[in-house]
Amino acid sequence: MSRRSRPNGGRLDVAVVGGGVVGTAAALALAKLGLEVALVESREPSPWSAAQRDLRVYAFAPDNAALLDELGVWAAVRSARVQPYRGMRVWDAADDGELAFDADALARRELGWIVEHGLLVDRLWSALAAAGVHVHCPARVVELEQHDDGARLRLDDGVLDARLVLAADGADSTVRELAGITTTTHDYAQRGVVAFVTSEQPHADTAWQRFLPGGPLALLPFADPDQRDDHAPIDRPGCTSSIVWTLPEIAAQRVLVLDEDSFNRELTAAFGARLGALQLRSQRAAFPLRRQLVDHYANGRVLLLGDAAHVVHPLAGQGVNLGLRDVAALRDSFRHAQSRRADYAAASRLARWARTRKSDNAASAHAFSAINRVFSNDDLLATLLRGPMLGVAGRMPPLARALWRHAAGL
Repeated sequence: MSRRSRPNGGRLDVAVVGGGVVGTAAALALAKLGLEVALVESREPSPWSAAQRDLRVYAFAPDNAALLDELGVWAAVRSARVQPYRGMRVWDAADDGELAFDADALARRELGWIVEHGLLVDRLWSALAAAGVHVHCPARVVELEQHDDGARLRLDDGVLDARLVLAADGADSTVRELAGITTTTHDYAQRGVVAFVTSEQPHADTAWQRFLPGGPLALLPFADPDQRDDHAPIDRPGCTSSIVWTLPEIAAQRVLVLDEDSFNRELTAAFGARLGALQLRSQRAAFPLRRQLVDHYANGRVLLLGDAAHVVHPLAGQGVNLGLRDVAALRDSFRHAQSRRADYAAASRLARWARTRKSDNAASAHAFSAINRVFSNDDLLATLLRGPMLGVAGRMPPLARALWRHAAGL
């Protein structure tokens, strides 16, 4: 059943379009600053169920866990189902050199958490009513009008007026198109194959990634399935993982239709049998990979967040983390303005936020592209260099610590 509410007359402070992780977090964060906020979403998300594992998972960083904690959501997420990971191992198929991160060495209880998309969205939506966010769902934006001091969204069933519009409606953003903001796109000609598997040996609360000529293969530790779930019995405790297997288009299509035994053999070989034999425990799915960056994060009274502004290669697991950092930076900018009794929506303030986020996200996106280009090919020179490069980084604790702190947002 859809939920619907309307502001009690007058103009909103902020209208957020897009009810995914980033959009809902933005609506909550700004509502908690005392702003009048509406959230527009075309379809209410399905309730999360422990008996169903969402193939879309994130390697959630500590700074974003802290953001959700401030929003009063993280405790509800953790009590449902998350998998802490305490180690990371990254290595190349052509060399024994390894880059390792360890929670104890970094004086952390954990490096991060593996969390399902559906769980995050469910708990964020559950907090909207108490925060006073006006939810318009199902509703679609059909027209955007901008004025000097605000914007008007024409929905398929009404009108919203707001000082600011935040577009968090995904990579194919309608609001971005209506605002006339262009993008630059690079197609990687790769797909990310995702599934749940069990391994012969425990994952040891570690996120594993092996670079192969066709693309990286990641195994992310995942909480053992509920014993009541007949479709995913616990074979061996601590042996369930989520995979993201990056492959060229044709290769991805081929492994999606392999019979289960053949898929298991190929996956185990691709991972170098690092955790012994791997067995498929779910359906398989795949999504196309591309880098897409907007030319401007702000146009008048419209700001872009998350995938509406930046789509990056998943090899570092930073997509949703970057989007939530957009939210945290905007929240901090508004909070600073309020503390100084200044205008949170001043053009200069919005432009400063836009410049900073564009710079940070573009640097990350191009860095991920460079890593993918160096490690996802069979060029002789690259093959000879990349394994030792990881080994050198792994033997330099200050460098490893700096790399992890950047990824963790600390």
